Amino acid sequence: RALPLPQLADLRRAAAGDPSPAGGGPLSIARGIEVGQIFQLGRKYSEALKATVLDDQGRPRALEMGCYGIGVTRVIAAAIEQNHDESGIIWPEAIAPYELVIVPINMDKSAAVREAAESLYARLGAAGLEVILDDRPQRPGFKFADADLIGFPHRLVVSDAGLRDKRVEYKARRTGAIEQLPLDRVVDQLRKRLGR
Repeated sequence: RALPLPQLADLRRAAAGDPSPAGGGPLSIARGIEVGQIFQLGRKYSEALKATVLDDQGRPRALEMGCYGIGVTRVIAAAIEQNHDESGIIWPEAIAPYELVIVPINMDKSAAVREAAESLYARLGAAGLEVILDDRPQRPGFKFADADLIGFPHRLVVSDAGLRDKRVEYKARRTGAIEQLPLDRVVDQLRKRLGR
């Protein structure tokens, strides 16, 4: 008797196919990724800073403030969530840590492979491409799996067999397409593919 009766409502979780509350047809459910937030700051900072505007009566009033923030780590997580496969990340070129990885085969045993890989690395870097050279003494399959897992958008493989034909193997991470590129034109072809 001392308290008013609470408001009663028939509530439940919305489900796909439910009618829209606004009358716009059935509801559909989709995943979303939060990468930014709006913060309502009220007058806390405007009063502390004495930030005012004149109201319609010509009197100063503290501003109502708010701000918007984008979380850098959330952007990265959202990019990975939307760009991956069973082998790992597929970085969008615009935010990839490196655009291209050079994977030399048996670089520690072949002077020709070492020289070609290091030359290619220098030429691609000088051309403005963000490139990394995987010079670890690991098996080729291990390096290929790492390149896919890390998600480099483009991969070049330098091998003795390819050098005999004056070619390097190119792989596009997103499509998985592999092709042979002429060694003397690989820099120009990659610049063209990357829009440089």
